[in-house]
Amino acid sequence: MLINFNNVTKKYSSKLALDDISFEITKGKVIGLLGPNGSGKTTIIKLINGLIQPTKGEILIQGKPLNYMTHNDIAYLPERTYLNNWMTVNQLLKFFSDFYENFDNDYAMTMLTELGINAADKLATMSKGTKEKVQLILVMARRAKIYILDEPIGGVDPAARDYILNTIIKSYSTESTLIIATHLIQEVESICDEIMFIHNGTITLSGNVDDLREEYNKSIDEIFREVFKC
Repeated sequence: MLINFNNVTKKYSSKLALDDISFEITKGKVIGLLGPNGSGKTTIIKLINGLIQPTKGEILIQGKPLNYMTHNDIAYLPERTYLNNWMTVNQLLKFFSDFYENFDNDYAMTMLTELGINAADKLATMSKGTKEKVQLILVMARRAKIYILDEPIGGVDPAARDYILNTIIKSYSTESTLIIATHLIQEVESICDEIMFIHNGTITLSGNVDDLREEYNKSIDEIFREVFKC
């Protein structure tokens, strides 16, 4: 098992963010982490990354507690752009190559070329959408075991979404797992193997995408709207 959450609770002061949740994620899967804002998606992501600690419960990565060794196995794309505007893409590539031993510089250059991004350009000259594409490329060029993408297509134009989703899928191997947290369910349901609906810190529905479609006789987007009444 790649990821285990065992009876995990997380509180921020008196606010309950996650309420005694348990789940398992195996390798070779694309998981959709779906829910409205404030549902607990970001808390789950931060816990997997080791950015915060659970109030109660246990989190295991490949059967072991989170530690500095597991961090190299996790590639994380946050929702907000965190890159420095003064840097060029080439400088970022060198930084990531030096910092991550599993960074594939050649693959990153290939993706930049396919998206028409000049590696000599500074981020300061780029649109918000182009910056997010660069950030996605930096994440997907790592040969990690777990990819966690928080709203990876939220800030890009619709014309680029299909290409980006295809890039995401072809960039990860069957030995790794991809977790996508998003509210754009209709766009991502075609690439997801399994989904988890998160609401008020609990998992309200989870399962194989094809099984859920057959059981409900609806798309995942339609099921989501029914569950969350939106």
